[in-house]
Amino acid sequence: MKRKILFVAPHPDDESLGCGGTILKHKNRGDRIYWVIATDIKEGKWFSEKDVSRREKEIKLITKAYGFNKVYRLGILTTEVDKFPIQEIVRMISGILNEVRPDTVYLPFRADVHSDHRIIFEAAYSCTKTFRNPFLRKILMMETISETEFSPSVKECGFIPNYFVDISAILKKKIDIIRIYKSEIGKHPFPRNIKNIKALASFRGAIAGCKHAESFVLLKEID
Repeated sequence: MKRKILFVAPHPDDESLGCGGTILKHKNRGDRIYWVIATDIKEGKWFSEKDVSRREKEIKLITKAYGFNKVYRLGILTTEVDKFPIQEIVRMISGILNEVRPDTVYLPFRADVHSDHRIIFEAAYSCTKTFRNPFLRKILMMETISETEFSPSVKECGFIPNYFVDISAILKKKIDIIRIYKSEIGKHPFPRNIKNIKALASFRGAIAGCKHAESFVLLKEID
């Protein structure tokens, strides 16, 4: 049976780093896939006109590469999510949920070091109450390189995966798509590098008993 899957990314690239292989597997199965991009950049203090133009081109290429059925953009300025009313974020995400009516939602990890990630998680998760949205059957948090591993080293902030997706057959395609984000990928030891992405996939695969895997924290599943 075809399913509806919603991927919530605080920034463009989080979806690919955290669950690019999983997105591809869902698409290959014939599922309808939807992408929520919480933040945008604009020309000004931190970004040039060229940066903004490049980002728009990247988003178009990523959308085509995965074959998303629809992309939703909340339009919040990156790094300024904490200045945006969380009630408005909740309202926007709730509206998307009710339009798409997904059975599965992928969210950022609740303790990622980037405040944008934490706030988007809190807003999105508050929209997943089953009595309001009974169509939701599965909710997961993803692992995003350069954010998740830098969360505080205390028990309540630890990423302890309990759900794994075998991406052995599609890791190469995931890497090819990630390369679209040229400005976000650097050289080792910068965390977002191809060597590190492959290493994490190999490490998670060893835990799951396959060659390469992506890992998640399963928050809820209703059979």
